[in-house]
Amino acid sequence: MLRVKRLMKARLCNTIGKAALTRLLRGSHEEELFFLPSQKTFRRSLDIYQIGNKSAIEKERARLADEMNRGYFADISELKKHGGKIAMANKIIIPAISAAKFPTIEVNFSDGKSIKLPIVSEGNGVKANEMVVPAASLLCLSFRASSQAMIDSWTVPVLEAFRASSNLQIYEVSFIDSWLLSMSPIKRLLLRIMRKSNADEKNNALQRQFVYSFGDHYYFRKELKILNLLTGYIFLLDKFGRIRWQGFGLATKEELVSLLSCTSLLLEEK
Repeated sequence: MLRVKRLMKARLCNTIGKAALTRLLRGSHEEELFFLPSQKTFRRSLDIYQIGNKSAIEKERARLADEMNRGYFADISELKKHGGKIAMANKIIIPAISAAKFPTIEVNFSDGKSIKLPIVSEGNGVKANEMVVPAASLLCLSFRASSQAMIDSWTVPVLEAFRASSNLQIYEVSFIDSWLLSMSPIKRLLLRIMRKSNADEKNNALQRQFVYSFGDHYYFRKELKILNLLTGYIFLLDKFGRIRWQGFGLATKEELVSLLSCTSLLLEEK
């Protein structure tokens, strides 16, 4: 069994290279490889038709039409126009009473451990004594490797400003939609390759935590109104998992001031 695993790893690394595998997970997958709705979408459609569930068929038809109407080239066109800045970030914190809940999503650490984000004071699917609920969480979503620099433009200043804070958590979530890379043996191999320590941050109370979400994220994206997959999305959440601030693309100085101010307010909230 061990020999088979080593052979699989060698063949996979020889096929696309370790550097490519690192990019697949560290900044999500490369857009030129996985920009079509392609295999997974149509294979799932065939399965639904075989089942004969009419409501599921109609739902899948609507999804296919949605995905076909907006593809990779539409994202590229938008990126050329605004560089990923699809909207300006909030200038002030969103009041709790009008803040929307962030949808729950399961993610994996590079050691294979899985958790559900966001970590909130209730209903997070984990035992209270196993995980501390932060006063604020910064969730940075990346669907393509091209958005990693955008994510860094937000997380690095936050790390510098709140390095001593133990009540704030930062998660950089890379999404892997490819059905092939989501298969259990390849998924475990990719996560193993991505294991590394953040030596530059290990002495800080606050650290960036790199996590990966495999599989179909269509309805997760729809809930957050995420259309362009080439830009980065930043969400500041309170301890109840409510979205209190949101940013896009590369951070501007004014937007960073807003993010740092809103983060401080959340850390002081009771």
